[in-house]
Formats: sequence, structure tokens, C-alpha cells
Amino acid sequence: NSFVTRTNTCGELRAAHVGQKVTLYGWVQYQRQGLFLVLRDFQGLTQVIIPQDEAHSHVKELLSNAPLESVVRVTGTVSPRPLGQENPKMPTGDIEVKAETAEILNSCKKLPFEIKDFIKKSEALRMQYRYLDLRSSRLQSALRLRSRVVMRMREYLCNLHGFVDVETPTLFKRTPGGAKEFLVPSREAGKFYSLPQSPQQFKQLLMVGGLDRYFQVARCYRDEGSRPDRQPEFTQIDIEMSFVDQAGIQRLIEGLLQHSWPEERGSIMTPFPSMTYEEALAEYGTDKPDTRFGMKIVDISDVLRGSNIHFVQNALSYPRGSIRAICIPQGVRYLTNKDLGSLKESAKSQFNQEIMEIICRPDGSLKSLLTKFLGEKEQSELIQALNMQEGDVVLLAAGEHKQVCSALGALRLLSANLLEAAGLALRDPTAFHFLWVVDFPLFLPKAENPTELESAHHPFTAPHPSDAGLLYSDPTKVRSQHYDLVLNGNEVGGGSIRIHSAEQQRYVLEKVLKEDSEVLSHLIEALEFGAPPHGGIALGLDRLISLIVDAPSIRDVIAFPKSFRGRDLMGNAPDYVTPEELEPYHIQVSWPLEEKEAKKN
Repeated sequence: NSFVTRTNTCGELRAAHVGQKVTLYGWVQYQRQGLFLVLRDFQGLTQVIIPQDEAHSHVKELLSNAPLESVVRVTGTVSPRPLGQENPKMPTGDIEVKAETAEILNSCKKLPFEIKDFIKKSEALRMQYRYLDLRSSRLQSALRLRSRVVMRMREYLCNLHGFVDVETPTLFKRTPGGAKEFLVPSREAGKFYSLPQSPQQFKQLLMVGGLDRYFQVARCYRDEGSRPDRQPEFTQIDIEMSFVDQAGIQRLIEGLLQHSWPEERGSIMTPFPSMTYEEALAEYGTDKPDTRFGMKIVDISDVLRGSNIHFVQNALSYPRGSIRAICIPQGVRYLTNKDLGSLKESAKSQFNQEIMEIICRPDGSLKSLLTKFLGEKEQSELIQALNMQEGDVVLLAAGEHKQVCSALGALRLLSANLLEAAGLALRDPTAFHFLWVVDFPLFLPKAENPTELESAHHPFTAPHPSDAGLLYSDPTKVRSQHYDLVLNGNEVGGGSIRIHSAEQQRYVLEKVLKEDSEVLSHLIEALEFGAPPHGGIALGLDRLISLIVDAPSIRDVIAFPKSFRGRDLMGNAPDYVTPEELEPYHIQVSWPLEEKEAKKN
């Protein structure tokens, strides 16, 4: 209550305050028949008794007629609630304030929706009236928790470990590779700035500049179009250090998260477990495994290798061919035939992967199209390999290793959703399972042209020390010094040890990636002036906070988010500008024909 004219907030009055005269400010949340109202502010609710005597008739008239969500000031005396009328669900439920004077500071017009968490409203409407949606306790709580976490992170990094908080430019130039960047026109004809997708180059240059330890709550921009649960502008906890290795970065982040973790969410144990990219793909079918539940992918190639099943032998004839399966616990009970059909269709449509099911009957025998091709010994080995129990359903896939694992990894998550929807508790919503994923490939074949390579993450990542020689002979086999931090199946951070040799950086750009190194000449030149070994990481703050508060979307932990299509529905951005405003930037808009006609009309 410092610096303001209220004496208390609406959430802090207790029985100890009885008899005190208080002044409260807030919004009218509820009013009942001119007898009392509930006043709300950021901290909570207080019941205010409307006076009924003639001497305070003007106060009664004022408060009785105040529309909901009007802003009012109330001065009165704290009293105990009558016996039996206490409300244990409210922190202020033992008291009430008997109003003596009141003032309507601002009346509220008819609302587009009620300011209550349990009232359902479309997300588009919530975003159009975001300033009203921000009054909800859910959003208030999320934004305040976010603020506390960031403050604790600053404390840990700057006060305890000597990091320097540096702001880096928002207007820069295009970075080769990675996500598409937003362009910003300049007054020089044909020249454009780019909004950085991360402060990557700047933080490396700060290490060249001898800053040693850098940190920033960084705004980042990616022009990724309509992607679910992504934002064109987002926030990273951005970190870079000199003279550090992968283990040092991991220890730093584990300590950072432990220090800043909200007490009400329990404690997190460190060190976090770690697995390689290949292990994650083989066991979970993804590079961001949700380790809160089992149903791991099992390699059953050796069990079926001796069978004469055509599609099995065909799959195993390929260099990277394998037979793998997941076992869905109690699948017979919880999954319908329609569910199983949708799982198979999903694997077919997304991964072009055929799936075969095996059901374990109550007597322990197997029901499947495969069983007539398998002897008793093979069936027994299959049951043992998959640890099948009666009522379990197995989904089996055969083919190229990565495709098979990716398809089964997606089915593992879809199956978990179906099981939980049917009533089987599988993933603890209060559990937080962190995991480091390491040893990613440094390069991947381009989707549009598999003979060419692109960076698996970005072109500044250093090769694994054991694979440095392969960079020049067989770059497809080089592992990187990249590491991802995964929480409950979501990537919440990623970083790497960087290339600090100008020669190696130029080779990666020109010879491996076939990129024009001239775009990065400033960085390459900087590496020639005694650049220290360095590395870093960026944590996705929006994603991390949304997981901590169990929000359905990252939009629920951002004060003013963009819509699914990247639009600001409240301010109607992006918007048109006039030809006169574009003229200094030497830009003319080429309108599609249908839009030309629409503008004419």
C-alpha cells in the first residue's frame, strides 16, 4: 500500500483488523439487493456491507446502483461477520467492511462477458477485450508468478553469479538458416533490417568483447505464420558464458531453476537426468520425451527375425530397418475399436506407416493377424519383451528406424491422451520431469533436397570434440555440442557450445551449408581477434511459465498475445498504411486483384 491512498488491499483484511477504519479501492464483482457487495482488486475479495440507515442514504444509492466492474472507493470499519455467516473459502471470510462513505471513480458500461474464471468465452473475444480478461484471477496469478520467477532468475544470475544484464539491438540484419525473420524497411532504397529471432550473434560478440557472463530477458521474433501455440514475438531467458563446457551450462541452469522455482509448485531435484538424441528417438520416438509415464518403444527385431512374415523380413532387409512396438496398458478396457482405428489412421496419414495391433487375451494368449505366423516360443518371447499383461494392446510397426520410432512416439502420446480421457490416470499433472537431451546430429538433410545439408539447430554450434575430424570427411555423422532441456515432453530450452574458430566457422558456412559467409563477415572477423571458447543457452520463458501454472496455452501467460494467425485482435494489428507513409521507404504495395476490387467498393 506504499505510495497510494488506500489503507489496505481487498485481500488482506483479517479478524485482527476488526475495529479499524479502512479505505479500499477496487472493482464491484457482485452486488446483492442493495444489502452488500463484493469488492475485488489484484489481491482478493472483501465483502462490503451497504448501510441501510437514512443518514447514509446517499451511500446506499451509490453502491446499490453501481454497475458490476465499476471502480469504487469505500471507507468504513472492519467488523466480524455474524456468527454462522463466515466464509472459509475466502481469506477475508471472517470479516466484512461496513461502508460509511463511498465514491464511484469510474462507472462500467455493459460488459462483453462476465469477469469470472468459470464463465466460458471464446478466445477471440477474450483477446479482443484483453484488458478485461486480465482482471481474471487466473491471468492475474499467472502474470504475477511470471514476474516473481524472472526476478528470482535475475537475482541468481546477476547477484549470485556475476552475470551482466545487457540489452541487445532489435534492428539488425538477416541471419542465414533458422526460422524466417520479420523485415523492417529502412529509408535506404532496397535495404531492410531484420528483427532477430534471437540475440545469438550479439551474445557471442559480447564474449569476444570480454564480458565473460551475459544475461538478458530477451524479446525475440519469428515469422512462422499460423502455427498452433506459437507467438511471432516471444521471450527468452538468454545466457552466454566464456570458458565453459556443456556440463557447466547444465549445472548453471539446474541451479537457476531450483533457485527461481515457485515454492507452491513443490521442489525440483537436481541434477536432471540426461539421454542422448539417439536414445530419446529409440525409446520415445521424439527428441523431447515426456518421461512422466512408461509405454516406451521396444525393439523386437530379434524376436521376429526368425519368422517368415513377409513385411518383417522386408523391413529388416534395409540397412536401418527395425521392428518396434509400444504396449498400451489396459488398452482393451479403455480403448474402443474406433480409437484403435484413429491411431492407425494417424500413423498412416502423418508418417506413411502401417500399424499392426496385438491384443493379450484374459487367458494370456495373443490375438492378432500375426499369431498364425508365430510359434509358441516366439509368442512367449514377444510377451516377455513387451512385458504384456492381460488386457494390454500392442501397436507394432516395421520399416526404416527413424520413421518407425517417430510414428510410435506420436502414437504413444495419442494413446496416453485417449487413456486419460477414458479415466485412466497416467501422467501426474503436478509432476515436473526435467530431462537433458544431448548429442544431437550437427547437420540434417534438407527436407526439400536431401542431398544438401542444413544446421540441425543453427550454424554457430560446435561439433562434438570426438567428431571434429568427421566435419571435413563425413559431416552427416558429426554429433553437435547442442543440448536441449525438456520438461514433461516440451522443449523449454536449448543451447550449445559455439564455434570460436573463424576458420571452422567459415568452413561450416561455405563448404557444408553452402551459405554466403559474407552475411556473417562481422562475426567471422570478430572470431579472428582472440575469441574465447564460449557457450550458452536460451530458456523459453513463455513455455516454461505455462507449464508451471498448467495453462492450456502460452497465450495464457502473456499479457498481450497475438492470435493463432499472428494478429492483435484488440488493436487490430497488423494494419494498412497509406502510400504517403510508405513513400520514404521506397515501397509500393502490389495488391492481389480481389483486394483491389474490395478496396474500390
